[in-house]
This record gives sequence, structure tokens and C-alpha cells, in this order.
Amino acid sequence: MIRKPSRHCTVELQALPSRIGQVRRIVSAHLRHWHLDPLIDSAALGVTELLTNVHRHAQPDKHCTVELDLLLDRLTVSVRDNDPRVPVVHAAEASATSGRGLALVASVSESWGVRGQDGGGKAVWFTLHAPPAAVRTDAVLAAPGAAGVAGVPTAPPMTAPATPAVPALTPVTAGAPAAA
Repeated sequence: MIRKPSRHCTVELQALPSRIGQVRRIVSAHLRHWHLDPLIDSAALGVTELLTNVHRHAQPDKHCTVELDLLLDRLTVSVRDNDPRVPVVHAAEASATSGRGLALVASVSESWGVRGQDGGGKAVWFTLHAPPAAVRTDAVLAAPGAAGVAGVPTAPPMTAPATPAVPALTPVTAGAPAAA
């Protein structure tokens, strides 16, 4: 079964330093509008790190797309670019001023990974668990037979089964065998 996100946002941009801050504010505003305030800091940090990676490393250009997808109790944030190279996690030196972006993404998210894109490029994504209050509102409004008085549902909201988390610092690449 294919499910459509209950909420979706797409932003296309050139990953330039001035644009990264703007996209962080756009992501925060959308999450606030969707009543997902508890996710704002983690999502903003994650998208900032992924856009910074595009700015520093992507070739041949810095064009990318940021997507937010809310499906039941899971927010997925992804950044697609035209560079097919998969990001590599390196252990950063204690005195290094960079090199911790993917480790930060792993630490604030439930899972993260990389998937190739048709026609080249890749998408780096991470997921966050949406709080029950925000999920309930979306599920109740979308649930068949969800009626009731003053927005009180007649049936419990639907929830998705838990998705196993990808171990920290182990990106999953679509089409590649999983590491044991």
C-alpha cells in the first residue's frame, strides 16, 4: 500500500550560506504551523547540517531540494542534490571545527540514511517521531467515520507501526547491501 503524507513541504534552493538560514526559518515555520513545535530544534539543526554538506561538498552545483513529509507519527526531512557521491562519516578530531554534521544528524534523529535518485544525485534523510497531540489531530481529521462532538473522534486515531532505527552513524544506501 502506498500512503501519501498527511503534510508535505518542498523548498528548492541553491545551498548558499544566506539561503541555509532562510530554509531553517521556513522549516521552523512549517513545523509550528503543523503544531510540531517540539520537533523544531532537531529538524532545524538536521536540515542546517545537511544543507551545509551540500554547500561544502556537492558537485557539479549547489542546487538542492528540501522536503518535509509528515506521515502518521513520523516526520521525514530530506535534502536532495545532484551529486551521486554518498556522504562518509569521519571521526572528527577533538580540535576540529567541522566534520561532525552527520554525527549530529544521527544524534538528534530516530533514523537517517542516504538513497540514490533516478537520473543521478542522492537524498540524505532523517526521521523524527511526531508528538501524539499533533499526530492525533491529523489522524482524526483524516480517519473515516471520525465525527463526534466538538472534534471528539468516534474511533481511536490510526498509528503506524514503529520503524526500527538505523544504528547511529551507519547510513543506509538504497540498492546497496546492508552492513552487518
